Amino acid sequence: MAGTWFHLTSSFLIVCYVIGFLISTVVAENHQRPPTVLPLSLSSRNHSLHRHVDNLRRRLFQSKLSGSTPNARLRLYDDLLSNGYHTARIRIGSPPQEFALIVDTGSTVTYVPCSSCSHCGNHQLEIKRTGSSLRILFLVRIQDSRFQPEMSSTYQPVKCNPSCNCDDEQKQCTYHRRYAEMSSSSGVLGEDLVSFGNESELMPQRAVFGCENVETGDLYNQRADGIMGLGRGRLSIMDQLVDKGVIGDSFSLCYGGMDVDGGAMVLGKITPPPDMVFSHSDPFRSPYYNIEMKEIHVAGKRLELPDGAFDGRHGTVLDSGTTYAYFRRDAFAAFRDAILSAVHFLKRIPGPDPNYNDICFTGAGRDVSQLPKIFPQVEMVFNNGKKLLLSPENYLFRHSKASGAYCLGIFPNSESTTLLGGIVVRNTLVTYDRSNDRIGFLNTNCSELWRRVQFSGAPAPTPLVSPSKDTKMEIPSVLSPSGSPSNVLPGSFHVGFITFDMSISTTDSNLKSILKELTELISEELEVDNSQVRLLNVTSQEKDYLVRWGIFPAEPANYISNTIARSIILRLRDHRIQLPERFGNYKLMEWNAEPQRKLYGHRGNIAF
Repeated sequence: MAGTWFHLTSSFLIVCYVIGFLISTVVAENHQRPPTVLPLSLSSRNHSLHRHVDNLRRRLFQSKLSGSTPNARLRLYDDLLSNGYHTARIRIGSPPQEFALIVDTGSTVTYVPCSSCSHCGNHQLEIKRTGSSLRILFLVRIQDSRFQPEMSSTYQPVKCNPSCNCDDEQKQCTYHRRYAEMSSSSGVLGEDLVSFGNESELMPQRAVFGCENVETGDLYNQRADGIMGLGRGRLSIMDQLVDKGVIGDSFSLCYGGMDVDGGAMVLGKITPPPDMVFSHSDPFRSPYYNIEMKEIHVAGKRLELPDGAFDGRHGTVLDSGTTYAYFRRDAFAAFRDAILSAVHFLKRIPGPDPNYNDICFTGAGRDVSQLPKIFPQVEMVFNNGKKLLLSPENYLFRHSKASGAYCLGIFPNSESTTLLGGIVVRNTLVTYDRSNDRIGFLNTNCSELWRRVQFSGAPAPTPLVSPSKDTKMEIPSVLSPSGSPSNVLPGSFHVGFITFDMSISTTDSNLKSILKELTELISEELEVDNSQVRLLNVTSQEKDYLVRWGIFPAEPANYISNTIARSIILRLRDHRIQLPERFGNYKLMEWNAEPQRKLYGHRGNIAF
């Protein structure tokens, strides 16, 4: 389990307060997963007044904006249950340096490892590309991704001033964040251009971020480079962009479903779909994003709980940096019993980790689409009477050691706060409408987000190719890693099929099952039909495999359409195929676009 991270201020009094708080609340009984603690931060008497003034100032500013503002659209990566989080790719500096940052609504600072860091872990793999003509070779090597201020022509340190803590030399502002699971991050504050990728219509913006000098605990060991803080606070990337007037005061997250990596994120306003349901969110009650949840129904029956069961301390908190969900103990017991009663015919089995007393079931089958026929429907009811439907994938996680088995993803919290992590909002568009103090929910297929949601003030995305009935494909020039123009594909020709090689290292002996599941995942990642993805060849050396895949036209066509071909090529070129960690380590080695041929129907030499 990857718990969320909520920051504490660095003053001595607050640290002492939180240590005492954690000692009294963080211990979990019966070896359950330790709940995520939401510590209160000490503040001045005028804390609420300052927040009210900030919100009022921001809303007045927003009301004066003429027309619509753009938004930043980003794809999310990684598997929620394998990694415990989702990441977005953010670029900082000139020329841009890319980082994979955890999307965290419970953090208020965005930070990445600094080149001067004295204690930072090894994080993402760095990808180098070389090659020419129709072939690009991908060399993947382990290298620590660290921001190099000296390499950016637009970087400026945030100079020491009365409103910040300063370094020992009293020259640069510093930050320090310590989290509930006792990891920490500290470093200096800098300002530079932050860009949000090619799919975003928002231009690069100057923003303040943390350049880490020391990281400890889970922060040191995680794959992701750092944190993208979306919480409420002056250093939050959201607050900075909103204060500049470049986006509306809203953002949206959409996580993929069970066994589906990634998702999507929008920084800025969207037009809410008509069937989106909203709950009030009180920014003065808590620094965290909260909703007003009144009750829960399981299989149409209300859980018998006292009034206010989901209204303790901070209320019901949404946090994208938390994996699972945590209810007050009596609420958890009632929910657990209702689920057990509904699936009494399923066999109980031990969980995947003997250190935790997980509640797991076997006999439900591997097909996620069939789970609603076995497990009950759950509804969250808000104070305004609106209801959010939760499917089984919103309260179950797949057992990692038993096929067709699932475990409850809801756990007891040792304090009164209800905490809803990413599992609860899988395949749910969640809009944090901060300007109207509300949070909206829409059950949807997050992989189809762009086709379902209208973006406020956003022009239609630039087509991948010019609309034409001509079957010839010309791909416009793009920027190579060096920044100079180069063609992804030279000249014009019909694309008959695309091949790519993948190196896989796994300890799983059932290669046939792995390759069959990989076929389905690759088709999802490349957004093509399963029948178009074909296994062409496999060579092995001990536990290392070199697999060649082919992407063929959808029958009965004899070529791949312009739009689909370019989308596939760009995804391969940019190493966008993201697979769950259960498949072991993999490297995308090379891809090759082949011209149209009369005979292209080879379906591979391995039968599933």
